[in-house]
Amino acid sequence: MPELPEVETVRKGLVHLVKGKTIESVDVRWPRIIESPEVELFQNNLVGQTIEDIQRRGKFLIFKLTNFDMISHLRMEGKYGFDTDQQDVIDKHTHVIFHFTDHSRLSYNDVRKFGRMVLVLKNESSEYKGIKQLGPEPRPDVFYLETFQEKLKRSSKAIKPLLLDQKLVTGLGNIYVDEALWEAQVHPETPANVLDDGETTRLHQAIIDVLARAVEAGGTTIRSYANALGEAGTFQVALNAYGQTNLPCPRCQTPIVKTKVAQRGTHYCPTCQKRKG
Repeated sequence: MPELPEVETVRKGLVHLVKGKTIESVDVRWPRIIESPEVELFQNNLVGQTIEDIQRRGKFLIFKLTNFDMISHLRMEGKYGFDTDQQDVIDKHTHVIFHFTDHSRLSYNDVRKFGRMVLVLKNESSEYKGIKQLGPEPRPDVFYLETFQEKLKRSSKAIKPLLLDQKLVTGLGNIYVDEALWEAQVHPETPANVLDDGETTRLHQAIIDVLARAVEAGGTTIRSYANALGEAGTFQVALNAYGQTNLPCPRCQTPIVKTKVAQRGTHYCPTCQKRKG
């Protein structure tokens, strides 16, 4: 599943490829991709709209159009492709095609068909239910240590699933939670409210650090992910815990263990990340 760094890389690619283009028509081949409005209205409303910018909130892409915001969630396997002459063959997994007035086109491809698009009035994307409940972005200017610590103290939930629910901080998926917990030396099953101030401070910084480095590297390629420019991310070469089962921990050389936490495959070092509580 694309996580925040992958979605940010897609956003940057889309800005490069389609910012400033005007939509001539839209083909919808799998209607369920369009959450709202109904498909015909979705298509009609987009005709003549110019893409002024592409923004991101958590794992949501937000296409800023002349009169609308188009929200796109890639979910498990969603990806965008672009071609300039509309001659490329459209495969069976391409479900939405945006044709531009300059004869180029943007195609949305989704093997599992889990992705969704929503069209709302301009600047109203922040009120969309999936975005409204998100926590702050993992940046030091909006993700405050004191607020993070206060919320952790109020929860007895295991730290990994708590971080995955997007309300404490947005953008963390399975890969980057494992990496941040490894960096902070926190066991994934430790209840949030038993972590001390030193641990929560380390974790706060690790979240910011891991995601910033992953964005810089263009994300992590696990199986099928590639960005809108057709390029794969390189952060997988820097992974310390995720996917490193039985390999030596880079910090202490103990073999990395894989287990399940909240039904998610979870990687940690049993020496560096002692469970508390």
